[in-house]
Amino acid sequence: MLSPTGGTPQTSTRVLVIDDEPQIVRALVINLKARKYEVDAAHDGATALELAATRHPDVVVLDLGLPDMDGVEVIRGLRGWTRVPILVLSARHSSDEKVQALDAGADDYVTKPFGMDELLARLRAAVRRAEPTGGGEDDVMVETAEFTVDLAAKKVNRGGKDVRLTPTEWHLLEVLVRNTGRLVSQRQLLQEVWGPSYGTETNYLRVYMAQLRRKLEADPSHPRHFITEPGMGYRFEK
Repeated sequence: MLSPTGGTPQTSTRVLVIDDEPQIVRALVINLKARKYEVDAAHDGATALELAATRHPDVVVLDLGLPDMDGVEVIRGLRGWTRVPILVLSARHSSDEKVQALDAGADDYVTKPFGMDELLARLRAAVRRAEPTGGGEDDVMVETAEFTVDLAAKKVNRGGKDVRLTPTEWHLLEVLVRNTGRLVSQRQLLQEVWGPSYGTETNYLRVYMAQLRRKLEADPSHPRHFITEPGMGYRFEK
């Protein structure tokens, strides 16, 4: 979808902007359309969920403070049926609220006020994470006692059933599985999964590792596959 420079999509990428502040919506629509994105906009949660179902956006930019429902409810509504990347915008600064949005299924979080260049870079990164990647010679099947990871097909199976992972969850799992048995530092994980401008958002890792453990570990509170090395990083063990 993206050009080699990462600045403008080669083919149309549809963005759904959800915000009740007209000036922010206007600024986003102008900047996105100038970069050849297709844009839909909603000013409340109900309209947003309806637009998402009918227009099938490639990425969602969501404000948490909506007039009819909390943005976290919108995230949960979307996650009930789609893996579309969700980039949250919010004036809320507390770590707990950021974690709540990530925990509901958001892929990234930008605090208002924000710089347009940073927002667009994060949006491009979110779209990249959701793009299918071509198979390579190093594609492998990894089996554990609880689940199987098929890197070529980008699928996880547990107990005979496919496990639904968001693009960010899958990308994190893929980095860890490709480094089985090796410690992957927090900074390396953040930069490989979220992008080179990341390195200190360790709360992202805590939230997403907890989600992977809930979905894949037999006992998430005592993980045997997704191991935390305190203050250092994470390690995947078969």
